[in-house]
Amino acid sequence: MGRIVLITGVSRYLGARTARTLSADPHVDLVVGVDVVPPPFDIGSTRFVRADLRTPAIQQVVASYGVDTILHAGVLQTPASAGGRAAMKEVNVLGTMQLIAACQRVPSVQRLVIKGSTSVYGSSASAPAMFVESDDRFSSPRGDFSRDSVDVEEAARGLARRRNDISVSILRLANVIGPRITTPLTRYFGLSVIPTILGFDARLQFLHEDDAVASMHHAVLSEAKGAFNIAGDGVIPLSAAVARMGRPPLPMPGFLTAATGALLGRVGLVDFAPENADFLKYGRVVDTTRMCEVLGFDPRFTTEQAFDALVERVGGGLIGSDRIDRAEGALRTAATAAMRVVDDRD
Repeated sequence: MGRIVLITGVSRYLGARTARTLSADPHVDLVVGVDVVPPPFDIGSTRFVRADLRTPAIQQVVASYGVDTILHAGVLQTPASAGGRAAMKEVNVLGTMQLIAACQRVPSVQRLVIKGSTSVYGSSASAPAMFVESDDRFSSPRGDFSRDSVDVEEAARGLARRRNDISVSILRLANVIGPRITTPLTRYFGLSVIPTILGFDARLQFLHEDDAVASMHHAVLSEAKGAFNIAGDGVIPLSAAVARMGRPPLPMPGFLTAATGALLGRVGLVDFAPENADFLKYGRVVDTTRMCEVLGFDPRFTTEQAFDALVERVGGGLIGSDRIDRAEGALRTAATAAMRVVDDRD
């Protein structure tokens, strides 16, 4: 008998794609996709159920379908996607708690997979050259998404302690990029002039969107337990990424990063939240030994190949010309302010 899988966040790009691939897998009998709105993407033969994770209704869905495996891909990355920070935290933390409660109470559940993020490690000057999963001394990440991701992981580990008959896996995905997915980072690299932080050259690691989907599919059918860093091989410096993109960099003094981010946010282009600014300042690299040796997953694309897929996409036009004009205007304003401050200091 095949798996009965429930996927949260099925109305978002990665959730929908994973639902589609799982619904076509012969080892899966049924895929139930849950979200508050119908998915705008093809989800194959997945059965969509409208439900809000923040309510106890999710327990009824899990029980009624006899779900044995849950993929939690419903953690939101930005406040804009939820309608504000308060709603984002409710969806991410309260929604996860309701889902965990359903796992604990419904006896048919045997496996939980969490779509997490390497953002739990944060980005700082004191960070190690490479993060490993056993390092749980997270550097108090500053961003909303990072803090929520830490809370989600803690809830999942709590379930694993209370119900040792449920296998729990946490996939800490590196920044996902590719030819179709849109994130704050893909928007950043799509700018016609790319702001960087003067004096820093972050070491970056990426995960191709196809590998993100494949890793979740693989983890659903696996029995591996624990946390796993998921990323493409290799590292690319920010300076090399900007050069590969073929866009001119605009080095900004560090003390103007927040002002630059606010300007870009107001024109509706880039979420330059503190965690994203830290990432572009210090970078983040993770060890993927457990991914290969314990989870048994090997990404098809390296970090450079994943980034090249984004380069090809941007070359075809990631951002409309009107939005580029607004971005250039915002960056010119920020650059003028930076030069004025530097001149005054001299």
